[in-house]
Amino acid sequence: MIRGALLLLVLATPAAAQSGDTAAVARAAADQLRVAAALQEAAGGADDQIAALTATVRAYEDGLAALRDGLRRATIRQRTLATTLDSKRDEVARLLAVLQSIGRTPEPLLLLHPSGPLGTARSGMMLADVTPGLQAEAEALRAELEEVAALAAVQEGAAAVLQKGLDGAQAARAALAQAVSDRADLPRRFAEDPAATAALLAATETLDQFAASLGQIVGDELAAAAPDARALAGRLPLPVAGTVLRGAGQADAAGVVRPGILIATRPGALVSAPSAATVRFQGQLLDYGTVLILEPAPDVLFVLAGLAEVYVRTGEVIPESMALGVMGGESPQAQAILTELAAGGGDLRTETLYLEVRDRQGPVDPAAWFALD
Repeated sequence: MIRGALLLLVLATPAAAQSGDTAAVARAAADQLRVAAALQEAAGGADDQIAALTATVRAYEDGLAALRDGLRRATIRQRTLATTLDSKRDEVARLLAVLQSIGRTPEPLLLLHPSGPLGTARSGMMLADVTPGLQAEAEALRAELEEVAALAAVQEGAAAVLQKGLDGAQAARAALAQAVSDRADLPRRFAEDPAATAALLAATETLDQFAASLGQIVGDELAAAAPDARALAGRLPLPVAGTVLRGAGQADAAGVVRPGILIATRPGALVSAPSAATVRFQGQLLDYGTVLILEPAPDVLFVLAGLAEVYVRTGEVIPESMALGVMGGESPQAQAILTELAAGGGDLRTETLYLEVRDRQGPVDPAAWFALD
């Protein structure tokens, strides 16, 4: 009976994984990517192709970010378990030796003691005290070994899932770019005067000067109403998924101080409109590279710099969450990401988007408009 209990102790059914299980986090992220793939298939028949494809790209980005995070956690957890098991090698060996010794001893002998009935009773009491401790140690060891196996299984299939997600995201971005290029239904507040724009760019020396003179590039005034997002000030989402790398007024590595914030993001990340706005300008400007200037409210400007591709045109009135363009950079392949994760990295936020807010008086702290946390 005792020997049977010991066998059951080692061969017991594993306990259900807790909701915070590291392997479960990675598996949930893989499920997110499957949902994104389903959205991509459904987008082909959607009435609003741009909205459907924008949602698809966001779903892929969220799923890939979650999968990277899950795999990073799995790598860290696997190393922790390996270190723990290695440090307990002697303890585990002693535990296994005790279990094997008890398992090989005929059950009647476990209940007998040379000193007679009193000794037998005492040995039985000692065995009853020791068995729960042995069981607890064996269960803890089994749980750790099972977790190691689960983490290894997740990482083994990660490359294929990750690469499929990366390919799907790239295809969704290409389809979105084509859909935006083909659209012709966005209202326009004004038609741009190309000659006036070229003259203004040639004469511009500072962003202040350019922002103050934006009215010069307006050709024909059209009928579309001007958006007003003042009621949303302080609660707007950042235009791209990322981390604030440098706050307003903080000097960069070269000692240059700018009034906007710098957001670190991933290659090819989708940039979206934080609110409804008028596109006041898009193009190359000074040393900012490709610049997009939005007017979310009268006399308020959002300046975005660093995009590789811009989808919207000057004069258009765009809705909230509209796809504005994508960041540059080349998305790494799955194996490169896994190698980086194994080395302790894997975030790969190599692109930066500059965001500045201006009103009639000049630069404003972006925290007055955006939820930076």
